[in-house]
Amino acid sequence: MTRPARERPSGLPLLLAFDFDGTLVPDGHPELPPGLPEVLRRLSERGVKLAAVTGRDRLPPGIEDAIPFDGVATQNGGHVEVGGEVKHALYFTAEELEAVLAHSMQGVRLMMFSAGQMYVDLPEGEVPTTQQLARNPRPTAEAPAGRVQKVNFFHDGVAGHAEQLREHRSGFTVTGAQPPYSRMMTVTPKGAHKGAGLEILARELDIPLERTIVFGDSDNDVAMFEVAGYAVQSGDLPLLHAHADESIRGPEVLAAWLEGLMGEEEK
Repeated sequence: MTRPARERPSGLPLLLAFDFDGTLVPDGHPELPPGLPEVLRRLSERGVKLAAVTGRDRLPPGIEDAIPFDGVATQNGGHVEVGGEVKHALYFTAEELEAVLAHSMQGVRLMMFSAGQMYVDLPEGEVPTTQQLARNPRPTAEAPAGRVQKVNFFHDGVAGHAEQLREHRSGFTVTGAQPPYSRMMTVTPKGAHKGAGLEILARELDIPLERTIVFGDSDNDVAMFEVAGYAVQSGDLPLLHAHADESIRGPEVLAAWLEGLMGEEEK
């Protein structure tokens, strides 16, 4: 069922919040499209607040230098920083993490994240990627108890484990395990989702939620689409259609869309 379209907010105050992969940058290519940093800097200079809301545990080096973010929500909204200060952080308890890891998937690739550190278990014979090696990953057995914020699974059988975790009494947030990420699943603690991350950012930046415009491309963006003042889908994933107010082709046209927004503000 499609939700009635909302009216796009205009004028100030205004908060623009962006997913990263597939929204600010193409999937698998963490380089900002030409012209995008410039238009975002111009919006910031005009008083528009900017935020990143991402499933990553941190943005790639150089991104925050290129874009003047006022706030960043990582770990699918489970970790929020404004002005470099941590405003919100959620972690699995030891019991919850044990439940998340209780699976029967042989040969699963497992990643855990805590305070900027990556912990990785790879199937036998799989070689770490260059990106993983650059993060100096540690074995998952070394992850500190009570300090894990996110767990990623990569396996053909993630859909079955996702179903079990969604029914768990702890109320985990489970995303992925469906097209286009049928082999990937992300699990975060109860309340760690992008909708909550956006609400915290808006509160800390003193912007009413109805004055927020969000941009995203995947199922983990649904939570922030539902609480934002206006939602723009990047790409054409069918499951987002019912939650978005409009859509754009992808990161390569985002700068032009934002230029149009600035043009309307000048009228």
